[in-house]
Amino acid sequence: MDFFIQNGIEWIVWIQSLGAWLEALMKFFSFLGSEEFFLLAMPIFYWSINTDLGIRMGLVLLVNTSVNHIFKVAMGGPRPYWVSQRVTPMAAETSFGVPSAHAQTAAGVWGICAAWLRKPWAWIVATVVVLLIGFSRMYLGMHFLHDVLLGWLLGGLSVWAFTAYWDRAADWLKTQSFARQVGLAFLVSMILIGVSALTVAAQSGFVIPDEWLVNSARAGGDKIDPVSLSGAITPAATLFGLAVGLAWMALQGGFQATGSVTQRSLRYILGVIGILILWFGLGQVFPRGEFLLSYVLRYVRYVLVGFWVSGGAPWLFKKVNLVADPKS
Repeated sequence: MDFFIQNGIEWIVWIQSLGAWLEALMKFFSFLGSEEFFLLAMPIFYWSINTDLGIRMGLVLLVNTSVNHIFKVAMGGPRPYWVSQRVTPMAAETSFGVPSAHAQTAAGVWGICAAWLRKPWAWIVATVVVLLIGFSRMYLGMHFLHDVLLGWLLGGLSVWAFTAYWDRAADWLKTQSFARQVGLAFLVSMILIGVSALTVAAQSGFVIPDEWLVNSARAGGDKIDPVSLSGAITPAATLFGLAVGLAWMALQGGFQATGSVTQRSLRYILGVIGILILWFGLGQVFPRGEFLLSYVLRYVRYVLVGFWVSGGAPWLFKKVNLVADPKS
């Protein structure tokens, strides 16, 4: 690993030497690979553009985020600016670096969009954006080349798996009862958290080197805390809530992102207000930290967020006549 780290530092120093004029552009592309961007984009597609694509984007995002947390804690790799003062930090991160979550989720979500569209231009756009997102993470001093490459590999594998098995899995799930669908979703959620818990336990004796602490402080932000279970609970709980909402909406006749531009816009505004109430509002009330009660309440909070996106908000849209009748 030392070989990759030392050579990776030289590569990043050279990239950063290209000039400060790239910083704003690189931060923009970095945002296009962030969880925040995808959490804004996925509801837009699900509620207001194309429901099927929105579902795929959401599931790919959450699965990749969960898998990324498992690999990050298990591998325990530092970020470039933690280990070398020659690297200028242009952002701040508290988790381990390998694999890059931005590279992985970008490859997964942009890739699944291209696979769904099945157009050459979509693959070209997705490839260029994914490459620039990975490059941006190195320019900003957040990741080594091997972090980005592993992220791309895992994200690409998720696109292959979803593309290969989506139809068969969806057809099988439709034959299962609501209770079985909920039980299966909960089991998957618990498996993801359980595997993450094992990796966290395996790293329980890890002591952050003083050099990492000193170097990371240059970027400001929170103190680095790479061995944490909270990062695993968030995507696993949201995944469970999203799956329950989808199964419940199927019992209500389903949901499709039909309607006028006004209806689509109002759906998104109303839906985001609900997300903010559940995510930000409950976040202010529920305790935070690395202890059991905090974990349980975090799980509940993100289950509600996931359910609101796929079930609660669409149900409300129907009740207030923000969905056009597909027969009209």
